[in-house]
Amino acid sequence: MYLKAIHQNCSGCGACRLACAIANFNEVRPARALLTIEGRFPGPGDYRIHLCDQCGACAEACPEGAIAQVDGVHRVIPERCSSCMTCVDACPYGVMMALPGDQTPSKCTRCGECAAICPREAIAVVETRESAR
Repeated sequence: MYLKAIHQNCSGCGACRLACAIANFNEVRPARALLTIEGRFPGPGDYRIHLCDQCGACAEACPEGAIAQVDGVHRVIPERCSSCMTCVDACPYGVMMALPGDQTPSKCTRCGECAAICPREAIAVVETRESAR
């Protein structure tokens, strides 16, 4: 399972961010979401959804080997992490996050809650990484 952004469907409502924060942190705080929505106003006047595509750039950059692939998802192993945030800088999509109050970075767990809640089907669950692009 991979997540695909269908940008033209996004209204910027943020329901996906709320669902993500609840699913991953049990908090009703969209600021804790592991995806971002970029409003591009006044021009071109649209929204861009930024999602992790499990490219592995974060794992490759980690000097501690604190990011491992488990069932196709790169996950941070907190006990190995030195909090250097090299992985955050290495993420080409800006979705490896250093969330306020956390010692270790966080990233998408590919739970799919964002896609399940989106009222405009701006995030879809697809089978392959290639079809997510």
